[in-house]
Amino acid sequence: MLRVLRLAAAAAPLAAGPLAGQASAYVPLDHPLLPAVEHLIARGEVDDPAPASRPFRQADLIRALDSAAARGTLRDTSLAARLRQAFAEETGERPRWAIELRAGGQGYTHARRDPLHPEGAGGVRPYLEARAQAMFGNVLLVTRPAIEPRLTRDPDWPGRRDLEVTGRHVEGYLSAQFRWARLFFGQMDQQWGPVGLPGIGLTDYGYPRTSLGLEVGSDRLRLTAQASVLRDARDSIGARIHRYFFAHRLAARITSRLHVALWETTVLAGQDRVFDWRYGNPVTILLLANQYGLGDDGNLLVGLDATWRFASRTSLALQLGIDDLQYQNRSGPTRTPDRYAFTLAAFGPLGRRLAWRGLYTQATSLAFRTGDPFESFTDAGVGLGRGFADNEQATLRVSAPLASRWLLEPEFTLLRQGEGRLTDPFPPAGTARGDTPRLFIGIRETTWRWALGLSGRTGPLALTASAALHRVLDADHVRGRDRTRFEGRVQATLGLGWKGELR
Repeated sequence: MLRVLRLAAAAAPLAAGPLAGQASAYVPLDHPLLPAVEHLIARGEVDDPAPASRPFRQADLIRALDSAAARGTLRDTSLAARLRQAFAEETGERPRWAIELRAGGQGYTHARRDPLHPEGAGGVRPYLEARAQAMFGNVLLVTRPAIEPRLTRDPDWPGRRDLEVTGRHVEGYLSAQFRWARLFFGQMDQQWGPVGLPGIGLTDYGYPRTSLGLEVGSDRLRLTAQASVLRDARDSIGARIHRYFFAHRLAARITSRLHVALWETTVLAGQDRVFDWRYGNPVTILLLANQYGLGDDGNLLVGLDATWRFASRTSLALQLGIDDLQYQNRSGPTRTPDRYAFTLAAFGPLGRRLAWRGLYTQATSLAFRTGDPFESFTDAGVGLGRGFADNEQATLRVSAPLASRWLLEPEFTLLRQGEGRLTDPFPPAGTARGDTPRLFIGIRETTWRWALGLSGRTGPLALTASAALHRVLDADHVRGRDRTRFEGRVQATLGLGWKGELR
């Protein structure tokens, strides 16, 4: 990785001719104003800067807002103006810096961030973060450390739990951005797939990993590749198992209404495994470097994203991920059940100011895991894409802006969850694998969720909150055990910022 970064730095002066402006920061997925941006996109007033891929850059968002204003498609011009002001970046020939400090608190009924699979004790804890940014023309450095005591109670947190005060880097990356190419090294939350549900191949369900990434292309055709070193694991005799993650995505804007992307991800693992650049090559197909090529061991997931605006302001979206489809042995007790997941989504305007978004998703009982437990799509036991399989979920959301400062989001969700878990052992070869149900292992738990979300920022105050009533049938997969519970969380912070030129 260091060698690649040195080569990129050495090549930067040679690219001075085709450079386009300056680098731009990415909009973090936990930004309190991002739901308002997604609201305008769902209404069809603003073009999606990066369909089925998050995060996008602030500069791309500003261009989309300006384009919508020029076309006259904006209905809520005051909200669009506030968003443009919030995300606009200063330009200039001199290097620039910016620092923001935020302090506040978090309250939660359960420490896990996923409200549909609550776990971990609740509480009220302080929260403190600092974000620093330095921009040198086409090179951008961003770091965002946070003190977050909630982490020690979150079962998905991979770090230390024996501390009263603990923290993490929400973001920390270096990005070199040119007209036709972008180089990224660092960590931040990412999501591939329709907005509103965790992505299948890559998502922000867990906590971000350090990755080396490359993007090449334009808005019409863009190739993305990234590679990460996952946390080592131990086998039954204590040997250290090295694990690596590679991902490729080729996105094409076929027409102004249709956007399609093909993607693939793979996990490699082994006691003597090394970081194999054969899989990191951005212009090769992982499928040919794996099962149908050199034949190395590894777990491969291939997928499709598609977004189609079939009416003037109403769109459909699809994500499909296939881990394994049995095309030879479709019957018999020793067959392996198909492993796949998919999401269907639709969104559009509702009246003059509201937007709606409907989603349905399903992940089969053995999705995201395989015969070698070290090649499952997990990192420290937490999903690289989905955090849970063996389920289906339907969600309907409505979004409504309030005074161009806040976004209110009523939600209804139905989740049906089987007992299959990503960390469960895969049915061994030679057993009656065919007896494993395609969906819903064991007793199915059903959750009905009625929720209300609020997000936004005004002055120094940033707020993200949700309150929900859950009716859970066959809770904890125990037949006849039903319960009704309140599920809520809130994060409120006050911030101060400074910026200027680096002289």
